[in-house]
Amino acid sequence: MRIEEMNWQMVERRAAKDDRCVLPLGCTEQHAYLSLATDSILAYKVSVDAASPLGVPVFPVMPFGVTPSFTAYPGTVSLKLGTYSEVLCQLLDSLEGSGFGRILVVNGHGGNTPARSAVAERAARSGQTVVWHDWWCAPRVWTKVQETDPDASHANWMENFPWTRLEGVEQPAARKPMVEVGQIRTANPGFVREVLGDGSFGGLYQRADDEMAALWAVAVEETRELLVNI
Repeated sequence: MRIEEMNWQMVERRAAKDDRCVLPLGCTEQHAYLSLATDSILAYKVSVDAASPLGVPVFPVMPFGVTPSFTAYPGTVSLKLGTYSEVLCQLLDSLEGSGFGRILVVNGHGGNTPARSAVAERAARSGQTVVWHDWWCAPRVWTKVQETDPDASHANWMENFPWTRLEGVEQPAARKPMVEVGQIRTANPGFVREVLGDGSFGGLYQRADDEMAALWAVAVEETRELLVNI
């Protein structure tokens, strides 16, 4: 259930009988030929698809994350890790105040993951149950990814779904050589852009839609299972 389809009275009634909710986390950053909002789109959609049959509220996706390496690409927006961690803790405070004691955080961006420790510390102090889920590299999803194509990484086929593509933008057909991620992990943004060029880390840019649908089904099932058992 999308929170934008609820009013405050509906939330109050829902939280009184079931204190679960979902908080999706995204990012606004370059994804080569895909949408700048790819991480946000995917985190939100997997949350909604997983939670809807259960009637669990899904809050709007947090659209900004921690992505300093890509700031040389126009449209990328980045927060400092400390700022981001504090924002997440304040969001959890608000959710607790609304009656939500069990939160599934569905994260769609690897740069956000270091904030997990701050979230866990806050949850331990408050008594709130918070489960952090990096959906794209969760065990069953990652197994399916590796079965499909081990050259899976940022801004390549792995993130190329019908809902992250842009109308009228063609994907390159050739397989791009994989970039050694270690050389850019702590590099300045200008060097990162020079190395990556279009922004993809390499591999195929797109795979067949039936393969992507099979991957998505695993992602939704794995996310829903966490939500059922939280």
